Amino acid sequence: MKIHVHLIAPYASMLSIVEECVPLFPDLHIECSVGDLENGVELAVAAQRAGADIIVSRGGTARSIKRSVTIPVIDVQLSGYDMIRSLLLASSLKEKTAIVGFPNVTSGAQAIIDLLDLPLKAFTVTEPREVPPLILDLKSRDYKQIAGDVITLKTANEYGLKGFLIQSGRESVRSALEDARLVYGYLHRNDHLVRVFERFLQSAYPNLVVADKKNRIVYARIGDFERNPLTEERLAVLGAKLDQEPAGLSEKLTIDGQALVAEGFRHFVDDKTYTLYTLRKTGNPVSSHKGVTAFYPEDAGPLIEASPEMSRLTSQLRALYREGERVAVYGRKGSGKNFAVDHIHRECSPNGRMMTIDFEQAELSEFSDVLPDGVSTIKLIHASRADSEPLKRFVDNMAERGIRVFVIENASPDPQLLAVVGAVRLAMPTLSERQEDLLPLAQAFLSDCQQKLGTNAVKIQEAAAKLLQNRYYADEIDGLKRLIKELALSETDYVIRAETVHKATNESSAPSPWQMPTGTLKEIEKQVIEAVLREENHNQSRTAERLGINRATLWRKLKE
Repeated sequence: MKIHVHLIAPYASMLSIVEECVPLFPDLHIECSVGDLENGVELAVAAQRAGADIIVSRGGTARSIKRSVTIPVIDVQLSGYDMIRSLLLASSLKEKTAIVGFPNVTSGAQAIIDLLDLPLKAFTVTEPREVPPLILDLKSRDYKQIAGDVITLKTANEYGLKGFLIQSGRESVRSALEDARLVYGYLHRNDHLVRVFERFLQSAYPNLVVADKKNRIVYARIGDFERNPLTEERLAVLGAKLDQEPAGLSEKLTIDGQALVAEGFRHFVDDKTYTLYTLRKTGNPVSSHKGVTAFYPEDAGPLIEASPEMSRLTSQLRALYREGERVAVYGRKGSGKNFAVDHIHRECSPNGRMMTIDFEQAELSEFSDVLPDGVSTIKLIHASRADSEPLKRFVDNMAERGIRVFVIENASPDPQLLAVVGAVRLAMPTLSERQEDLLPLAQAFLSDCQQKLGTNAVKIQEAAAKLLQNRYYADEIDGLKRLIKELALSETDYVIRAETVHKATNESSAPSPWQMPTGTLKEIEKQVIEAVLREENHNQSRTAERLGINRATLWRKLKE
């Protein structure tokens, strides 16, 4: 039986070289496709499902594929001849040229540059996301040409620079295919016994993921899902919870509208720690209903309630939830209404699913009789657009079944809607009304950036903190979160400095001090509308939401 090798070429011109090498390996069944980075990963995952034994690729694409498949991945290395040929070609173009690539490219490139005294310089990156800022920096330093792999070439072209692809030659591809043959032989000496154990494992656990101590996947068999639901980010969260619960955990998740349970157990093999995760679907998905989702809200961080206003609101929400009262929570867009309700749901009903119904898209008649399994909380969005009688029957039915109901609005709900739903109204405080929460929120967002994006800063300087506290955030908490992310990405130090805040914020865009409008009532109304319109960058949808009117009314008032 031939060894099934799938070669994923990051660039199309590599295919002709592969075709030349195919006759040299009669014992290999070689398939080829073209794709770089994410597209290459998708091709690799599909190839593994189709029965590929080994993947062959190059550079950053090979690095990405290694994190996404469980079969061996062979990296096509650049030979000395490939490097010398490419560097001589690049230097002959008589333009200021930089070599940008991963260490396997730049270490050899710099040695050859020094040896041959070529007018080039090599710059090393370790992640694809480092390429754009580096190329922008090189452009500012008057570099005209960038040589490297496919991502370097594309990025250089996007920024108006010439891109020069360092290509792998025939010997490099041939060497990679030989390595594929050898690796397959090493791994399959005990192939029969491995297959027996794997068959037993699959029969007991059809959906199985094994991760190492750093939450990297070392084995995965996912029979019931199109893609692995346990992303690196979710594995990190589950791993942190297992640190607190070493006996094992059982976590309910909702991914792509499907409820599932992930169970994790720690095992120690040869002084190394591994975590075995099993996955199983639960309940019935509701993704087929437009505007309706059912899910287990994931823990997105702590609920900051240091301010008296927020502490009072959350205490009221907890009490009303436990008593089964219906609640209408309203407040400006971005003020954290949904986050607060989700948190109260997780706290008071940790094993229950949450269901969201958006009446801009959903029709009660489509799903009101059949709910997903395990729903304990329902959020109603744009409830004023639903017909009153069906809405009242639905909400009353939910109350009889012990399901909590929340109405979420950006403006104070209409009294008629409150009467139909039978809800008590609670106002979400604005960020300016909960100043004691601003810095804890900023610190939480900063920690999140450090964990997810690998940014440097872990603390906010006191002078920078005062600048953050004195700013106006048109998008409330969402605006603060966005600013912290920008600051974290631009700060090179371990502390967010005041200079970084000044540089990242456009002070001229801050709103001018409020002044009493003058004129008739109609003139004052138009002044208020125009002020809100400016704050929302002339986005009429957001302006209408803030004013509590629809777009047609806003348009009519602007024309008056």
